[in-house]
Amino acid sequence: MLPSVLADLLTFHAPLSTVHREQGGAVTLLTPGVNVLALNVTCLPADLSGVDLDAVLDWHERQGVPPLVATAGPLTLLPGREVARVEVGPLPPEPGNGEVLVEQVSRLHLGVWAEVLTQTHGTPEWSTSVGRHLAARLEEERSFVPLVAYRAEEAVGALLWQPRRPGGAAHLWGAADRAVRAALLSAAADLGGPLRVTLPVEESHPAAFGEGVHYTLLAR
Repeated sequence: MLPSVLADLLTFHAPLSTVHREQGGAVTLLTPGVNVLALNVTCLPADLSGVDLDAVLDWHERQGVPPLVATAGPLTLLPGREVARVEVGPLPPEPGNGEVLVEQVSRLHLGVWAEVLTQTHGTPEWSTSVGRHLAARLEEERSFVPLVAYRAEEAVGALLWQPRRPGGAAHLWGAADRAVRAALLSAAADLGGPLRVTLPVEESHPAAFGEGVHYTLLAR
């Protein structure tokens, strides 16, 4: 069984992925042409005794993708290199910023949404493929709500909200700065709270904000 924090991320990302594969307690999402870590990863259970890691590595190699895995704690027993770490949990209310306006956009404008998202993460070259992929997925998954933040009519943030019971989740988002982040997450919380969110470790709230997720590239 996967740790609850990884199950949380899978609930959000699996409807957006191209491939959803389960093997011996591990769950893999694969989404060619999209550079979102959580859409191209194998989530591992805390107990690895039932997981054939060689088979996991072989499958990634056959697909021509890096053997990226996600765990609910540091992966110390296997060879590999940690490439990212985030925290996932319920976000306390954050005050918005009057200079930043947040609007829901239609699926017809996901190209703009993806351009803003990828720019905030420093990967603008991925915007076209991300936009095309999500536009197709969200035609089927119509419960998701895309939001765009504007400052002085310039798009400066993007977020994808998913309804939950109770509240909602926002695990895919990007903001130009902390003021934009606060406005985006506040708007998402208004759609349905409490809001569960993924934050980079350096931007997460102090103390017990949430649970850590470690992304590691496995090695033979």
